Amino acid sequence: MNRQELEAVIRRVVEQYQDNLTGSGDLSFPVEASANHVHLTREAVETLFGAGTELTCDRQLSQPGEFLSGQRLRLATAKGELGRVAVLGPERSAVQVEMSLTDLRRLGIKAPVNLSGNLNGAGDICLIGPQGAIWVKGCVIAARAHIHMRPEDAARFGVTDRQEVKVRVEGDRTVVFEHVIVRVSDRFALAMHIDFDEANACCLGKNSRGTIVP
Repeated sequence: MNRQELEAVIRRVVEQYQDNLTGSGDLSFPVEASANHVHLTREAVETLFGAGTELTCDRQLSQPGEFLSGQRLRLATAKGELGRVAVLGPERSAVQVEMSLTDLRRLGIKAPVNLSGNLNGAGDICLIGPQGAIWVKGCVIAARAHIHMRPEDAARFGVTDRQEVKVRVEGDRTVVFEHVIVRVSDRFALAMHIDFDEANACCLGKNSRGTIVP
């Protein structure tokens, strides 16, 4: 089974699970917390982990084709460092580091709150692996809260790609998140992503769900 076939199988399984979970009349969606993590280029993988190294898959993530790798990195600045930061696969065309605002302040990094893939104004950091280290400029962001949707999900919720919405997350500390971006693609699976600062603010649980509110 090649990679495209594997991604198609994963997508079908995720879609079936979510369809069974939500049902056609349920206008809620899973809310997931993303810890600090790094996306790497092929060149960065080989510099940090050794020539010929491939990212290994420890666990598939909710978005089809994306996975938590077995590799870990240290992130460092003049003010401190973070250890055992996750590397996500597959490889990308640019290095991107996503961190919580709490850890950005701890390391003295000035970085914007951007959607993943938008590195405008991104901060700088040193990545340290078992085989090497690299200083990467313009790679660090705090990820903006967003919802992944398939086109049929967007139609059901009455929203469009790149639309800003408000999302209510129920829990011990119910929170309404504003300026959440909807991202629509037939390669996505329905889920909202927030960082650990946001997850702690609403006491996010394993099965927490969100709803779009006026």
